[in-house]
Amino acid sequence: MTLYDELVARGLLAQVTDEEEVKDLINNGKATFYIGFDCTADSLTAGHFVALTLMKRMQQAGNKPIALIGGGTTMIGDPSGRTDMRQMLTKQTIDYNAECFKRQMEKFIDFGEGPGQAIMVNNADWLLSLNYVELLREVGACFSVNNMLRAECYKQRMEKGLSFLEFNYMIMQSYDFYHMFQTLGCNMQLGGNDQWSNMLGGTELIRRKLGKDAYAMTVSLLTDSQGKKMGKTAGNAVWLDPNKTSPYDFYQYWRNVGDEDVMKCIRMLTFLPLDQIEEMDHWRDQQINQAKEILAYELTRMVHGQAEADKAQAAAKALFGAGSGEEVPVTEIGEADLTDGAVDIKVLLVKAGLVKSNSEARQNIAQGGVTLDGEKVADLFLSVPAEKLRQGVLLRRGKKSYRKVILK
Repeated sequence: MTLYDELVARGLLAQVTDEEEVKDLINNGKATFYIGFDCTADSLTAGHFVALTLMKRMQQAGNKPIALIGGGTTMIGDPSGRTDMRQMLTKQTIDYNAECFKRQMEKFIDFGEGPGQAIMVNNADWLLSLNYVELLREVGACFSVNNMLRAECYKQRMEKGLSFLEFNYMIMQSYDFYHMFQTLGCNMQLGGNDQWSNMLGGTELIRRKLGKDAYAMTVSLLTDSQGKKMGKTAGNAVWLDPNKTSPYDFYQYWRNVGDEDVMKCIRMLTFLPLDQIEEMDHWRDQQINQAKEILAYELTRMVHGQAEADKAQAAAKALFGAGSGEEVPVTEIGEADLTDGAVDIKVLLVKAGLVKSNSEARQNIAQGGVTLDGEKVADLFLSVPAEKLRQGVLLRRGKKSYRKVILK
């Protein structure tokens, strides 16, 4: 099976320009391609998984990846898929975020010298030094405002108000492709299918300015059965940084995906052979839970390493009575957290990070959604004594959230 055929079989491919040319490039290791990552946070999210694994698949087939850090474009903000304007970040924050991205990408992509080795560049190196009038004269005439306003990436923002700042984003992204085509031999851009209009802008700019062909390929966004983005939702992201989302919580996120989503995730995100995945397609009932465990383990191993994946898996089994419980995530509290030799159950839930506030804790208890060492908590004013906390207690909220709390 060719690489192109595999991308289709895994449900990854969404749109391509010049299909036959794209097939020839990627199947024969002739693509020098880039994917852009704007530095809007200090960690990549699980929503970036498709891009990262795609880069790895392409590199394994002999193609050369360029990881483009958007130090310049982040200062504008991509309006794609947004109903509001992105937060404006300082250059210092963007530079810091870029360094964090680099460390995480190195777990997926091989950087270094030689053919096929990935390189990392930052578009701040060329965008921030551009002269605005020169840019308008060089590329402005290549863009039709009428066509830009019809672009899918602007439609949502047009309803609520599209700023002129954001309107320039397509030109900036197109200029990236144009610049790297000339300086790095980059002949293809890859990205999510919400980037299609921006990517076509780049291929058209190259054609009009240089009279040469460049190519674009989009992949399907990672969405659940309701069409919502997975692992990347604003305010509810699943981070690749273990300090923001622990390996255990990362494992649990994938362990708890919907039954109707698990095989799609396995097909798109893991490197399991397709024939093995086809067999799993026929799994039903309890086997679906086994498929979820495979998904969670494979992705946790890719991001956090085998040791952390083993720990997360052991912790999850322990919580369901299949292990010792030694690997359950732990929250430590101190003597300063005690009041009259005990801790209120609501405070304990907040300290453990299972709820955000006392009122949320009160609501969960009232609804019967909290257990302490396996016993449902019915008393809103329950106090857990220091003696019990020194031995460690297991708190559970709902079916999916657990913490062991220990007084040190």
